[in-house]
Amino acid sequence: MLRSYLLFILIPLISVTQEVKVKQKLNCDMTLDYRRLPKDQNSFADALTNGIFYGRLRFHEFFYENPNDHSQDHQIAGVGGSMIYKSGYLSGVGFTTALYTSYNPWHLADAEASIYKSGKDTLSRYDAATEGDYALNSLAQAYIEYQDKQSSLKIGRQRFESFLVKSNDTKMIPNTFEGVSLETRLIPSTRMRTALFTKQKLRDHSEFHHVLAYDDSSEPYAKWLENDDGGMHQGLTVSKLQANGIDDRLLVLDFKNTALEKTVLRLNYTAVPELISSVTAEGTHRFDVDKSKVMPSLRIMQQFDEGAGAIGGANLMTNTIGYQNPDSLKARLVAARIDFIQEVWSLRFGYSSVSDEGDIVTPWRGFPTLNYSRAMGQKNWQANTDSFLIRADYNLGRAGIIPTMRIVSRYAIQNFDDSKPGVPSDSRVWTLNIVKKGFPDYPTLYSKIRFAHVESERNTVAIDGSIKPDDTYNELRLELNYLF
Repeated sequence: MLRSYLLFILIPLISVTQEVKVKQKLNCDMTLDYRRLPKDQNSFADALTNGIFYGRLRFHEFFYENPNDHSQDHQIAGVGGSMIYKSGYLSGVGFTTALYTSYNPWHLADAEASIYKSGKDTLSRYDAATEGDYALNSLAQAYIEYQDKQSSLKIGRQRFESFLVKSNDTKMIPNTFEGVSLETRLIPSTRMRTALFTKQKLRDHSEFHHVLAYDDSSEPYAKWLENDDGGMHQGLTVSKLQANGIDDRLLVLDFKNTALEKTVLRLNYTAVPELISSVTAEGTHRFDVDKSKVMPSLRIMQQFDEGAGAIGGANLMTNTIGYQNPDSLKARLVAARIDFIQEVWSLRFGYSSVSDEGDIVTPWRGFPTLNYSRAMGQKNWQANTDSFLIRADYNLGRAGIIPTMRIVSRYAIQNFDDSKPGVPSDSRVWTLNIVKKGFPDYPTLYSKIRFAHVESERNTVAIDGSIKPDDTYNELRLELNYLF
Protein backbone atom coordinates (compact mmCIF):
# COMPACT_ATOMS: atom_id res chain seq x y z
CA MET A 1 0.00 0.00 0.00
CA LEU A 2 2.79 2.40 0.94
CA ARG A 3 4.73 1.57 -2.23
CA SER A 4 1.68 2.26 -4.37
CA TYR A 5 1.12 5.55 -2.59
CA LEU A 6 4.75 6.54 -3.12
CA LEU A 7 4.58 5.86 -6.86
CA PHE A 8 1.31 7.81 -7.00
CA ILE A 9 3.24 10.80 -5.64
CA LEU A 10 6.33 10.39 -7.80
CA ILE A 11 4.63 9.97 -11.17
CA PRO A 12 2.94 13.41 -11.15
CA LEU A 13 6.23 14.99 -10.14
CA ILE A 14 7.96 13.31 -13.07
CA SER A 15 5.18 14.40 -15.42
CA VAL A 16 5.56 18.03 -14.38
CA THR A 17 9.33 18.14 -14.88
CA GLN A 18 9.85 15.92 -17.92
CA GLU A 19 9.94 18.89 -20.33
CA VAL A 20 12.86 20.53 -18.53
CA LYS A 21 16.09 20.12 -20.45
CA VAL A 22 18.36 17.60 -18.77
CA LYS A 23 21.61 19.15 -17.60
CA GLN A 24 23.23 16.18 -15.92
CA LYS A 25 23.79 12.50 -16.55
CA LEU A 26 24.67 9.38 -14.61
CA ASN A 27 27.62 7.25 -15.60
CA CYS A 28 27.95 3.53 -14.90
CA ASP A 29 29.20 3.90 -11.31
CA MET A 30 26.40 6.36 -10.50
CA THR A 31 28.51 9.49 -10.21
CA LEU A 32 27.07 12.62 -11.80
CA ASP A 33 28.55 14.22 -14.90
CA TYR A 34 27.25 17.60 -16.04
CA ARG A 35 26.17 17.86 -19.67
CA ARG A 36 25.79 21.64 -19.48
CA LEU A 37 27.82 24.02 -17.31
CA PRO A 38 27.36 27.74 -16.52
CA LYS A 39 29.30 30.20 -18.67
CA ASP A 40 31.52 33.18 -17.90
CA GLN A 41 29.61 36.35 -16.99
CA ASN A 42 30.39 40.06 -16.98
CA SER A 43 29.18 40.93 -13.48
CA PHE A 44 28.50 39.36 -10.11
CA ALA A 45 24.76 39.85 -10.58
CA ASP A 46 24.89 38.06 -13.95
CA ALA A 47 26.91 35.23 -12.39
CA LEU A 48 24.13 34.69 -9.82
CA THR A 49 21.15 35.01 -12.14
CA ASN A 50 22.68 32.94 -14.94
CA GLY A 51 23.59 29.99 -12.79
CA ILE A 52 22.02 26.56 -13.33
CA PHE A 53 19.91 24.39 -11.03
CA TYR A 54 20.23 20.60 -11.32
CA GLY A 55 17.48 18.48 -9.79
CA ARG A 56 17.30 14.82 -8.94
CA LEU A 57 14.56 12.62 -7.48
CA ARG A 58 15.63 9.27 -6.00
CA PHE A 59 13.88 6.19 -4.70
CA HIS A 60 15.65 3.17 -3.25
CA GLU A 61 14.26 0.04 -1.66
CA PHE A 62 16.25 -2.76 -0.05
CA PHE A 63 15.24 -6.28 0.93
CA TYR A 64 17.66 -8.33 3.06
CA GLU A 65 17.27 -11.99 4.01
CA ASN A 66 19.44 -14.06 6.33
CA PRO A 67 18.52 -17.73 5.72
CA ASN A 68 20.20 -18.76 9.00
CA ASP A 69 18.51 -16.16 11.19
CA HIS A 70 15.28 -14.66 9.92
CA SER A 71 15.18 -12.23 12.84
CA GLN A 72 17.76 -10.29 10.80
CA ASP A 73 15.50 -10.03 7.75
CA HIS A 74 14.43 -6.50 6.94
CA GLN A 75 13.16 -4.06 4.38
CA ILE A 76 13.99 -0.37 4.17
CA ALA A 77 13.35 2.40 1.65
CA GLY A 78 14.75 5.83 0.92
CA VAL A 79 12.83 8.62 -0.78
CA GLY A 80 14.43 11.96 -1.55
CA GLY A 81 16.77 13.66 -3.94
CA SER A 82 19.03 16.63 -4.40
CA MET A 83 19.09 20.18 -5.68
CA ILE A 84 22.43 21.48 -6.94
CA TYR A 85 23.09 25.09 -7.90
CA LYS A 86 26.15 26.12 -9.90
CA SER A 87 26.67 29.84 -10.38
CA GLY A 88 28.07 31.49 -13.46
CA TYR A 89 31.77 32.39 -13.46
CA LEU A 90 33.16 35.88 -13.01
CA SER A 91 36.83 36.09 -14.04
CA GLY A 92 36.95 32.31 -13.61
CA VAL A 93 35.44 32.31 -10.11
CA GLY A 94 32.13 30.63 -9.26
CA PHE A 95 30.51 28.53 -6.56
CA THR A 96 28.43 25.37 -6.15
CA THR A 97 26.01 24.31 -3.41
CA ALA A 98 24.20 20.99 -3.18
CA LEU A 99 21.46 20.04 -0.72
CA TYR A 100 20.58 16.36 -0.36
CA THR A 101 17.71 14.70 1.46
CA SER A 102 16.56 11.18 2.27
CA TYR A 103 13.54 9.94 4.21
CA ASN A 104 12.52 6.42 5.26
CA PRO A 105 8.77 5.94 4.85
CA TRP A 106 8.98 2.40 6.29
CA HIS A 107 11.71 0.94 8.47
CA LEU A 108 12.51 -1.13 11.55
CA ALA A 109 12.01 0.03 15.12
CA ASP A 110 14.42 2.68 16.43
CA ALA A 111 16.39 0.24 18.60
CA GLU A 112 16.97 -2.09 15.63
CA ALA A 113 19.13 0.33 13.62
CA SER A 114 22.16 -1.95 13.92
CA ILE A 115 20.40 -4.64 11.85
CA TYR A 116 20.51 -2.61 8.64
CA LYS A 117 22.99 -3.76 6.01
CA SER A 118 23.22 -2.06 2.61
CA GLY A 119 20.09 0.00 3.24
CA LYS A 120 21.78 1.79 6.12
CA ASP A 121 22.96 4.46 3.70
CA THR A 122 19.42 5.79 3.34
CA LEU A 123 19.37 7.13 6.91
CA SER A 124 21.52 8.13 9.86
CA ARG A 125 21.56 5.14 12.20
CA TYR A 126 22.69 7.40 15.03
CA ASP A 127 19.72 9.76 14.58
CA ALA A 128 17.32 6.83 14.24
CA ALA A 129 18.58 5.06 17.37
CA THR A 130 18.84 8.14 19.58
CA GLU A 131 16.01 10.36 18.36
CA GLY A 132 13.79 8.22 16.15
CA ASP A 133 14.64 10.58 13.28
CA TYR A 134 14.37 9.05 9.81
CA ALA A 135 14.98 12.22 7.81
CA LEU A 136 18.56 12.71 6.63
CA ASN A 137 19.41 16.16 5.27
CA SER A 138 22.84 17.44 4.35
CA LEU A 139 24.48 20.38 2.63
CA ALA A 140 27.05 17.92 1.29
CA GLN A 141 28.59 20.28 -1.27
CA ALA A 142 29.41 23.96 -0.85
CA TYR A 143 32.59 25.15 -2.53
CA ILE A 144 34.17 28.08 -4.31
CA GLU A 145 35.88 27.28 -7.60
CA TYR A 146 38.45 28.98 -9.79
CA GLN A 147 38.83 27.55 -13.27
CA ASP A 148 40.48 28.23 -16.59
CA LYS A 149 40.72 26.15 -19.76
CA GLN A 150 43.08 23.59 -18.21
CA SER A 151 42.59 23.64 -14.44
CA SER A 152 40.01 23.78 -11.66
CA LEU A 153 40.69 24.70 -8.02
CA LYS A 154 37.95 23.98 -5.46
CA ILE A 155 37.81 25.05 -1.82
CA GLY A 156 35.09 23.75 0.53
CA ARG A 157 32.76 20.76 0.63
CA GLN A 158 32.97 18.72 -2.55
CA ARG A 159 32.88 15.40 -4.37
CA PHE A 160 36.24 13.92 -5.33
CA GLU A 161 37.09 10.97 -7.54
CA SER A 162 40.38 9.08 -7.31
CA PHE A 163 41.54 5.51 -6.72
CA LEU A 164 40.71 5.28 -3.00
CA VAL A 165 38.72 8.50 -2.49
CA LYS A 166 35.34 8.59 -4.21
CA SER A 167 31.82 9.98 -3.93
CA ASN A 168 30.40 6.44 -4.42
CA ASP A 169 26.98 7.94 -5.19
CA THR A 170 25.01 4.67 -5.36
CA LYS A 171 22.56 5.38 -2.54
CA MET A 172 20.71 8.56 -1.52
CA ILE A 173 23.54 10.96 -0.60
CA PRO A 174 27.15 10.89 -1.89
CA ASN A 175 30.32 10.62 0.12
CA THR A 176 31.91 14.09 0.18
CA PHE A 177 34.95 15.85 1.64
CA GLU A 178 35.93 19.18 3.11
CA GLY A 179 39.15 20.82 2.00
CA VAL A 180 40.91 21.91 -1.17
CA SER A 181 41.42 20.09 -4.48
CA LEU A 182 43.05 20.83 -7.82
CA GLU A 183 42.43 19.17 -11.18
CA THR A 184 44.67 20.13 -14.09
CA ARG A 185 45.69 19.01 -17.57
CA LEU A 186 48.81 21.16 -17.83
CA ILE A 187 50.90 18.05 -18.47
CA PRO A 188 50.25 16.80 -22.04
CA SER A 189 47.96 13.74 -22.24
CA THR A 190 47.69 13.73 -18.46
CA ARG A 191 44.94 14.49 -15.99
CA MET A 192 46.22 15.22 -12.50
CA ARG A 193 44.03 15.45 -9.41
CA THR A 194 45.38 16.40 -6.01
CA ALA A 195 43.64 17.18 -2.75
CA LEU A 196 44.06 17.87 0.96
CA PHE A 197 40.95 17.04 2.98
CA THR A 198 40.40 17.72 6.67
CA LYS A 199 36.89 16.26 7.02
CA GLN A 200 34.71 13.60 5.42
CA LYS A 201 30.96 13.00 5.35
CA LEU A 202 29.97 9.41 4.73
CA ARG A 203 26.75 8.67 2.90
CA ASP A 204 24.73 7.95 6.05
CA HIS A 205 25.94 11.00 7.98
CA SER A 206 24.45 14.48 8.05
CA GLU A 207 27.55 16.06 9.63
CA PHE A 208 31.21 16.03 8.55
CA HIS A 209 33.62 14.01 10.67
CA HIS A 210 37.18 12.62 10.91
CA VAL A 211 38.73 11.10 7.79
CA LEU A 212 40.47 8.31 9.74
CA ALA A 213 39.23 8.11 13.33
CA TYR A 214 36.67 5.75 14.88
CA ASP A 215 34.63 7.09 17.79
CA ASP A 216 35.33 5.19 21.02
CA SER A 217 33.56 7.47 23.50
CA SER A 218 31.10 6.14 26.07
CA GLU A 219 28.11 7.91 24.53
CA PRO A 220 25.39 5.47 23.37
CA TYR A 221 25.74 4.66 19.66
CA ALA A 222 28.90 6.79 19.47
CA LYS A 223 30.40 4.26 17.04
CA TRP A 224 28.17 5.79 14.33
CA LEU A 225 29.34 9.37 14.89
CA GLU A 226 32.81 9.43 13.31
CA ASN A 227 34.25 7.33 10.46
CA ASP A 228 32.30 4.06 10.72
CA ASP A 229 32.74 2.91 7.12
CA GLY A 230 33.05 -0.82 6.48
CA GLY A 231 36.67 -0.31 5.38
CA MET A 232 37.54 1.72 8.49
CA HIS A 233 40.15 0.48 10.97
CA GLN A 234 38.30 0.34 14.30
CA GLY A 235 41.56 0.45 16.25
CA LEU A 236 42.37 3.96 15.02
CA THR A 237 40.15 5.71 17.53
CA VAL A 238 39.65 9.37 18.35
CA SER A 239 41.12 8.98 21.84
CA LYS A 240 44.23 7.13 20.60
CA LEU A 241 44.96 9.72 17.91
CA GLN A 242 44.50 12.53 20.42
CA ALA A 243 46.84 10.78 22.86
CA ASN A 244 49.48 10.58 20.12
CA GLY A 245 48.96 14.20 19.02
CA ILE A 246 47.80 13.15 15.55
CA ASP A 247 45.34 15.31 13.63
CA ASP A 248 44.21 13.13 10.74
CA ARG A 249 44.35 14.72 7.28
CA LEU A 250 43.86 13.04 3.91
CA LEU A 251 46.33 13.77 1.10
CA VAL A 252 45.75 12.54 -2.47
CA LEU A 253 47.77 12.73 -5.69
CA ASP A 254 46.24 10.97 -8.71
CA PHE A 255 47.51 10.77 -12.33
CA LYS A 256 45.93 9.38 -15.48
CA ASN A 257 48.05 9.34 -18.65
CA THR A 258 47.00 8.44 -22.22
CA ALA A 259 50.17 9.39 -24.13
CA LEU A 260 50.74 5.84 -25.38
CA GLU A 261 48.35 4.70 -28.08
CA LYS A 262 45.57 2.40 -26.79
CA THR A 263 47.11 2.50 -23.31
CA VAL A 264 45.93 4.07 -20.06
CA LEU A 265 48.40 4.44 -17.18
CA ARG A 266 47.39 5.46 -13.68
CA LEU A 267 49.43 6.37 -10.64
CA ASN A 268 48.01 7.21 -7.21
CA TYR A 269 49.40 8.29 -3.86
CA THR A 270 47.02 8.44 -0.87
CA ALA A 271 48.16 9.21 2.66
CA VAL A 272 47.09 10.17 6.14
CA PRO A 273 50.40 11.56 7.47
CA GLU A 274 51.77 9.93 10.63
CA LEU A 275 49.44 6.96 10.14
CA ILE A 276 49.35 5.27 6.73
CA SER A 277 50.02 5.77 3.02
CA SER A 278 49.84 3.83 -0.24
CA VAL A 279 51.18 3.96 -3.79
CA THR A 280 49.23 2.31 -6.62
CA ALA A 281 50.19 1.84 -10.26
CA GLU A 282 47.87 0.50 -12.94
CA GLY A 283 48.10 -0.09 -16.66
CA THR A 284 45.50 -1.04 -19.27
CA HIS A 285 46.16 -1.75 -22.95
CA ARG A 286 43.67 -2.34 -25.75
CA PHE A 287 44.18 -4.82 -28.59
CA ASP A 288 41.80 -4.51 -31.55
CA VAL A 289 40.92 -7.87 -33.10
CA ASP A 290 38.57 -7.43 -36.06
CA LYS A 291 35.45 -5.90 -34.48
CA SER A 292 36.38 -7.05 -30.99
CA LYS A 293 38.64 -5.66 -28.27
CA VAL A 294 40.86 -7.44 -25.80
CA MET A 295 41.96 -5.35 -22.80
CA PRO A 296 44.37 -6.71 -20.16
CA SER A 297 44.97 -4.68 -16.99
CA LEU A 298 47.37 -4.92 -14.07
CA ARG A 299 47.18 -3.12 -10.71
CA ILE A 300 49.86 -3.12 -8.01
CA MET A 301 49.28 -1.39 -4.67
CA GLN A 302 51.75 -1.07 -1.80
CA GLN A 303 50.51 0.12 1.59
CA PHE A 304 53.06 1.62 3.98
CA ASP A 305 52.65 1.65 7.74
CA GLU A 306 53.69 5.03 9.12
CA GLY A 307 52.51 4.45 12.68
CA ALA A 308 48.94 3.19 12.37
CA GLY A 309 49.84 -0.44 13.01
CA ALA A 310 51.38 0.29 16.38
CA ILE A 311 48.25 2.22 17.37
CA GLY A 312 45.49 -0.02 16.03
CA GLY A 313 47.04 -3.34 15.02
CA ALA A 314 47.19 -5.28 11.75
CA ASN A 315 43.47 -6.18 11.54
CA LEU A 316 40.63 -3.79 10.69
CA MET A 317 38.48 -5.25 13.49
CA THR A 318 41.44 -5.19 15.97
CA ASN A 319 41.59 -9.01 16.17
CA THR A 320 45.24 -9.66 15.27
CA ILE A 321 45.31 -13.41 16.05
CA GLY A 322 47.01 -15.25 13.17
CA TYR A 323 48.86 -12.22 11.80
CA GLN A 324 52.62 -12.57 11.32
CA ASN A 325 53.26 -9.10 12.73
CA PRO A 326 50.22 -7.98 14.77
CA ASP A 327 51.52 -4.39 14.97
CA SER A 328 52.14 -3.78 11.27
CA LEU A 329 49.80 -2.53 8.55
CA LYS A 330 52.29 -3.01 5.76
CA ALA A 331 50.43 -4.68 2.87
CA ARG A 332 50.57 -5.33 -0.86
CA LEU A 333 47.84 -5.95 -3.42
CA VAL A 334 48.34 -7.44 -6.89
CA ALA A 335 45.34 -7.58 -9.21
CA ALA A 336 44.92 -8.53 -12.86
CA ARG A 337 42.05 -8.79 -15.31
CA ILE A 338 41.34 -9.34 -18.97
CA ASP A 339 38.28 -8.05 -20.83
CA PHE A 340 36.88 -9.43 -24.05
CA ILE A 341 34.56 -6.85 -25.61
CA GLN A 342 32.23 -6.96 -28.58
CA GLU A 343 29.48 -4.56 -29.58
CA VAL A 344 26.67 -6.16 -27.58
CA TRP A 345 28.53 -8.20 -24.94
CA SER A 346 31.67 -8.29 -22.87
CA LEU A 347 33.35 -10.86 -20.64
CA ARG A 348 35.80 -10.17 -17.80
CA PHE A 349 38.08 -12.48 -15.84
CA GLY A 350 39.58 -10.88 -12.73
CA TYR A 351 41.88 -11.85 -9.88
CA SER A 352 43.34 -10.18 -6.80
CA SER A 353 45.75 -11.24 -4.10
CA VAL A 354 46.61 -9.48 -0.82
CA SER A 355 49.90 -10.31 0.88
CA ASP A 356 49.93 -12.13 4.22
CA GLU A 357 50.80 -9.00 6.20
CA GLY A 358 48.32 -6.35 7.34
CA ASP A 359 44.81 -5.47 6.15
CA ILE A 360 44.37 -2.66 3.64
CA VAL A 361 42.81 0.46 5.15
CA THR A 362 40.39 2.31 2.85
CA PRO A 363 37.35 3.99 4.47
CA TRP A 364 36.93 6.67 1.77
CA ARG A 365 34.58 4.65 -0.51
CA GLY A 366 37.22 3.76 -3.09
CA PHE A 367 37.74 -0.01 -3.20
CA PRO A 368 41.20 -1.52 -3.91
CA THR A 369 39.75 -4.52 -5.76
CA LEU A 370 37.08 -2.61 -7.71
CA ASN A 371 36.88 -3.62 -11.40
CA TYR A 372 39.01 -6.67 -10.70
CA SER A 373 37.50 -9.04 -8.13
CA ARG A 374 35.00 -7.09 -6.03
CA ALA A 375 31.34 -8.08 -6.27
CA MET A 376 28.40 -6.07 -4.91
CA GLY A 377 28.80 -5.08 -1.28
CA GLN A 378 31.92 -7.17 -0.69
CA LYS A 379 35.12 -6.28 1.15
CA ASN A 380 37.91 -8.62 0.00
CA TRP A 381 41.16 -6.80 0.80
CA GLN A 382 42.08 -8.29 4.17
CA ALA A 383 45.46 -9.94 4.68
CA ASN A 384 46.14 -13.17 2.76
CA THR A 385 42.97 -13.02 0.65
CA ASP A 386 42.73 -14.37 -2.90
CA SER A 387 39.68 -13.59 -5.02
CA PHE A 388 38.52 -14.64 -8.48
CA LEU A 389 35.75 -13.06 -10.54
CA ILE A 390 34.00 -13.55 -13.85
CA ARG A 391 31.68 -10.86 -15.18
CA ALA A 392 29.31 -11.06 -18.16
CA ASP A 393 27.73 -7.91 -19.61
CA TYR A 394 25.01 -7.97 -22.29
CA ASN A 395 23.66 -4.78 -23.88
CA LEU A 396 20.06 -5.45 -24.90
CA GLY A 397 19.80 -1.99 -26.45
CA ARG A 398 22.66 -2.51 -28.88
CA ALA A 399 21.32 -5.97 -29.65
CA GLY A 400 18.02 -4.38 -30.71
CA ILE A 401 15.99 -6.19 -28.03
CA ILE A 402 15.14 -3.55 -25.39
CA PRO A 403 16.45 0.01 -25.89
CA THR A 404 18.96 1.37 -23.34
CA MET A 405 18.93 -1.76 -21.18
CA ARG A 406 21.92 -3.73 -19.90
CA ILE A 407 22.25 -6.93 -17.90
CA VAL A 408 25.44 -7.46 -15.89
CA SER A 409 26.17 -10.58 -13.86
CA ARG A 410 29.15 -11.41 -11.63
CA TYR A 411 30.35 -14.57 -9.95
CA ALA A 412 33.13 -14.25 -7.37
CA ILE A 413 35.09 -16.73 -5.29
CA GLN A 414 36.59 -15.19 -2.15
CA ASN A 415 39.26 -17.19 -0.32
CA PHE A 416 40.03 -15.57 3.03
CA ASP A 417 42.61 -16.81 5.50
CA ASP A 418 40.91 -19.60 7.46
CA SER A 419 43.34 -19.26 10.37
CA LYS A 420 42.50 -15.61 11.12
CA PRO A 421 39.37 -15.15 13.29
CA GLY A 422 39.30 -11.44 12.45
CA VAL A 423 38.43 -11.96 8.76
CA PRO A 424 35.34 -13.58 7.14
CA SER A 425 35.04 -17.20 6.13
CA ASP A 426 35.38 -18.17 2.47
CA SER A 427 32.41 -17.30 0.29
CA ARG A 428 30.87 -17.48 -3.16
CA VAL A 429 29.01 -14.44 -4.52
CA TRP A 430 26.57 -14.20 -7.42
CA THR A 431 25.10 -10.86 -8.47
CA LEU A 432 22.70 -9.74 -11.19
CA ASN A 433 22.19 -6.12 -12.31
CA ILE A 434 19.48 -4.96 -14.70
CA VAL A 435 19.91 -1.32 -15.72
CA LYS A 436 17.51 0.74 -17.84
CA LYS A 437 18.52 4.28 -18.79
CA GLY A 438 15.65 6.25 -20.23
CA PHE A 439 12.05 5.43 -21.11
CA PRO A 440 10.02 6.63 -24.14
CA ASP A 441 8.04 9.22 -22.19
CA TYR A 442 10.68 9.85 -19.53
CA PRO A 443 14.15 9.92 -21.16
CA THR A 444 15.89 11.00 -17.95
CA LEU A 445 14.41 8.30 -15.73
CA TYR A 446 17.03 5.73 -14.75
CA SER A 447 16.12 2.41 -13.12
CA LYS A 448 18.20 -0.38 -11.68
CA ILE A 449 17.46 -3.77 -10.12
CA ARG A 450 20.28 -5.50 -8.27
CA PHE A 451 20.30 -8.94 -6.68
CA ALA A 452 23.05 -10.65 -4.69
CA HIS A 453 23.35 -14.13 -3.24
CA VAL A 454 26.28 -14.72 -0.90
CA GLU A 455 27.03 -18.27 0.20
CA SER A 456 29.46 -18.37 3.12
CA GLU A 457 31.27 -21.50 4.25
CA ARG A 458 30.01 -22.96 7.50
CA ASN A 459 31.95 -24.37 10.43
CA THR A 460 35.29 -22.77 9.53
CA VAL A 461 37.52 -23.10 12.60
CA ALA A 462 40.12 -20.34 13.12
CA ILE A 463 43.53 -20.81 14.73
CA ASP A 464 42.16 -19.85 18.15
CA GLY A 465 39.50 -22.58 17.99
CA SER A 466 36.61 -20.20 17.33
CA ILE A 467 34.07 -20.89 14.57
CA LYS A 468 33.76 -18.11 12.04
CA PRO A 469 30.31 -16.63 11.45
CA ASP A 470 28.25 -17.88 8.52
CA ASP A 471 27.61 -14.68 6.55
CA THR A 472 25.20 -16.18 3.99
CA TYR A 473 22.51 -13.75 2.80
CA ASN A 474 20.27 -12.67 -0.07
CA GLU A 475 19.74 -9.07 -1.03
CA LEU A 476 17.54 -7.23 -3.51
CA ARG A 477 17.89 -3.53 -4.36
CA LEU A 478 15.47 -1.43 -6.41
CA GLU A 479 16.39 2.05 -7.58
CA LEU A 480 14.84 4.92 -9.53
CA ASN A 481 16.65 8.14 -10.49
CA TYR A 482 15.01 11.04 -12.27
CA LEU A 483 17.17 13.94 -13.40
CA PHE A 484 15.86 17.38 -14.35
